[in-house]
Amino acid sequence: MVQSIDRAMSIISVLVSDESKTHWSISEIAEETTLPLSTVHRLISSLMKYGLIMQNPETKHYKVGFTWMEIGLRLLDKIDTRAVARSVIERLAADVNETVYLNIPNGADSIIVERVESSMTVRIIDNLGERIPMHIGAANKTILANMPAKEAEKIVSGLVSDPDKRKELLDRLPEIKRNGYATSYGEKTEGTASVAAPILGYNQKVVGALSIGVPSYRITDEVLASLIEKAQKSAMEISQKIGALS
Repeated sequence: MVQSIDRAMSIISVLVSDESKTHWSISEIAEETTLPLSTVHRLISSLMKYGLIMQNPETKHYKVGFTWMEIGLRLLDKIDTRAVARSVIERLAADVNETVYLNIPNGADSIIVERVESSMTVRIIDNLGERIPMHIGAANKTILANMPAKEAEKIVSGLVSDPDKRKELLDRLPEIKRNGYATSYGEKTEGTASVAAPILGYNQKVVGALSIGVPSYRITDEVLASLIEKAQKSAMEISQKIGALS
């Protein structure tokens, strides 16, 4: 039983081993796996039964089946971004000694779904479950910047009535996306600053943002550069864990 599984997986490994080669003949598979042709044929027949391998009816060559994609998408659907992010956020908060947040988009708002507080006497604390309109704060700006442009424009148009301010925000979004981070100063709470980076899921779809909240007086150019780098690194780690494609 174990040997059959090992051999079946060796066949699958061959079929996905070369991005430039989409189909393989049975003799090529046998050669690459060093398995007898009869064994390869038997295993492929079983794998095809479950949609794990497909055959081109014209060439009789093989490729991986759609069942793998179905399994992968189901797993991605079950990933709890908050649970995955928690350990990364805890590590980051301990490193920078500031409060770190995880926000997820919900319509025209984002919701704070995770928070690890700073141990400093003076610290930034926003409430778990709090809704923040999408045009306010670094976390929301980096979410907007990584949305499809028309979706972001629709949200901003519904939130910002002043046409000049609306245009100013929309014009900033492409730069925020290129830079991979956003900053804000006193937009939600006076005397505070925030640095945020996007969390991306499958197909680079934005699923949230990681942000670091800091009292403004603690921000220097050197501190800001360090916080940006660490926020981006942590957000990228979370993104990779929930299935972002590079």
